[in-house]
Amino acid sequence: MLSREDNEILTRVGPGTPMGDLLRRYWIPACLSSEIAEPDGPPVRVRLLGEDLVAFRDTNGDVGLVEERCPHRGASLFFGRNEECGLRCTYHGWKFDVTGQCTDQRSELHPFSQKIKITSYPVHESGGIIWTYLGPAETMTPFRDFGTDSLPAQNVAAVKELVRCNWVQSMDGDVDTAHISNLHQFDSIDDVPDDGTDEPGYPSGYMSMKFWRYDPRAEIEVQDEWHGFRYAGIRTTPNGHRHARITAYIFPASNIIAQIPFSTRQIFVVPVDDYNCHRYNFTVTPPANPRGLGGPPFFTYEKYPFEMLPPNGVVERKYTPENDYLIDRVAQKGISYSGIRDFRSQDMMATESAGPIFDRTKEHLGSTDVAVIRMHRMLLRAAKALANGEQPPALAGSGDFRSIRGAEKILANGEDWRTLGSNDDPIVQEALLSLEGWTAGETGTAPRPA
Repeated sequence: MLSREDNEILTRVGPGTPMGDLLRRYWIPACLSSEIAEPDGPPVRVRLLGEDLVAFRDTNGDVGLVEERCPHRGASLFFGRNEECGLRCTYHGWKFDVTGQCTDQRSELHPFSQKIKITSYPVHESGGIIWTYLGPAETMTPFRDFGTDSLPAQNVAAVKELVRCNWVQSMDGDVDTAHISNLHQFDSIDDVPDDGTDEPGYPSGYMSMKFWRYDPRAEIEVQDEWHGFRYAGIRTTPNGHRHARITAYIFPASNIIAQIPFSTRQIFVVPVDDYNCHRYNFTVTPPANPRGLGGPPFFTYEKYPFEMLPPNGVVERKYTPENDYLIDRVAQKGISYSGIRDFRSQDMMATESAGPIFDRTKEHLGSTDVAVIRMHRMLLRAAKALANGEQPPALAGSGDFRSIRGAEKILANGEDWRTLGSNDDPIVQEALLSLEGWTAGETGTAPRPA
């Protein structure tokens, strides 16, 4: 459990808080590119780390992220007119460009627009996401490219969903491999026949889920890395082999979840404020699985009872706390473990039902919480260190962010899970060779979100 003081440091993200100051040293998602797709199109509200902002794309296609309130009389610029390279407040006609500079005061007898500038944050558009940096200008580092900057347009896929609880609760679920043996299970997985992949090597997606259900007591091993850490959830298969699922944590707020044979698709959790967060799920490199390993995605199984995320865009929530996530008690008895039909809403039930900010002085952690504990300690250490003037970890230049991967495999005798998904992994080397054609402009189909 955490002390009350540490839980406050961990969860509070507003301006001037230790964690808020830490998160502001990194480029973070502000909104999807698709939300402001058209020049001179409607602006969108962006609430980020407790700050109320407005994003818009001007006539030239440039993106602005500015404070929401007009400095004249406080009207919201969300209701402004996006026209002729600026956002014009409809109250008195003051107009602001993407840098926040006031460029016109149409109602003033003696305009003083050159003296008025509102807060504007730098942006970087990459991989279907508008990224921003909210920290001090003098400490701004280059954009951390996870692979989105060179991603072919036809492979861009980004999803955004609102989670109604503190950001750390959502992150806790992403670094928790134990819950998949319970929360996401369904009874008909027992009907899936053994397809012969319960042996050292890469199992099918169907068999992987059978392993989760077969051995709910995963052994957790964590390896510290320059970007944060990687951890393995190791289970015993029905045939007695060791099955490893490796997830990568990228400081401060993102993860790459295990997938067969490896994964680069990233989940970035961004605090809206202390009580809500957005979960971005996005592609960072073109798909590469040279041997077609893992079989068809498990959610295409005809008896799979869950709904999945759409391939792109903002997710409109149908399963909410107000309707109890449409839990079906009959299904809970004989179809799915949770009785909640939507896969992601199963996670949101678990994290949101703990309250807007979970009181971690009351938690009782066990052997399956090793990665959760490690993440909390890293975040707290970095936030306290920054307050004492120390440099935050995993900033741009720390390493190659495109080389971070999750992975999954049944281990051979003596095989080290730490190699899986790394540049030394033979299947990664094979995939990288197959990706060389992408730089020459080859096309493909973007994968669905995990």
